[in-house]
Amino acid sequence: MPHMPDFEAWAIFAKVAERGSFSDAAQELGLAKTTVSKAVTRLEERLQTTLLHRTTRSLSLTESGRQSLDRATRILADGAAVEAEILEEAAIPRGMIRLASTTAFGMAQLAPLLPEFVKLYPEIEIDFEITDRRIDLVGEGVDLVLRVGPEPDSSLRITKLFGFRVPVVGSPAYFEKHGKPEHPNDLVRFPALVFTHMVGAETWHFKHPTKGDLSVHVDGPFHVNNGMAAVPALVAGLGMTALPEAYVSNELKEGRLVEVLSDWPITPAVVHVITPPGRARPARVRALVEFLRRHFAAQPWAQGIET
Repeated sequence: MPHMPDFEAWAIFAKVAERGSFSDAAQELGLAKTTVSKAVTRLEERLQTTLLHRTTRSLSLTESGRQSLDRATRILADGAAVEAEILEEAAIPRGMIRLASTTAFGMAQLAPLLPEFVKLYPEIEIDFEITDRRIDLVGEGVDLVLRVGPEPDSSLRITKLFGFRVPVVGSPAYFEKHGKPEHPNDLVRFPALVFTHMVGAETWHFKHPTKGDLSVHVDGPFHVNNGMAAVPALVAGLGMTALPEAYVSNELKEGRLVEVLSDWPITPAVVHVITPPGRARPARVRALVEFLRRHFAAQPWAQGIET
């Protein structure tokens, strides 16, 4: 006869593995240390295997423990999300938000905004990491990731925040030297500035309102892995590129860069909000998402704001 899975014990095991200590896990869960220890022992007896190596000074995962930890962590996260949906729905936003963002978007867009958000919500603290590495939200305890570009299918909760308008731009000197493309197919003859931090960035996808879709492969002598780092090279005439308008809005206004192929829009670069699995987002996270949504809805280069 099948048995009900021991969800409580799996959640306790996940917390012990996260904290690396029975005592620390017990304190965080509000349980007696003996209760925590018995829960893990109960699992091991049921599975007839060892999940944790115990010494007087440390704990370490066995191979079985490593194989089961990810799912156990999700059990703990899902349980917390269910409670959060009820307990935090009407709560005052407070506590720590662990936030991560890609480098260019974080530096150009988020860093100037977050001080204003903290002033609006004095009971919220921000731990902000700017990085282009792939974040493990569940494993690293991150509340919210903002990422630019396509997202693979995932068990995480992914929501579109907005899309950047992406013009094709270059310097006046560049176009004086090379001429201006009249059609996307002309781009194969033009040196382009190519991004290396996004899969498929060397292929630009155009969408004409009446002539349909068109994809063009580009290449050039200057490659870079950061959108903001590309701007000086563009102004210097080393190439042209397709870049979110927000990153070059000042250069376009001041004439240091100009847009071409404006009648052939490029597919917008989508900014996604990514949070751990579960239906509920804590009040503090919802407050930040709504704050960002209101801000970007007012920007002329933002498209497709979700409501």
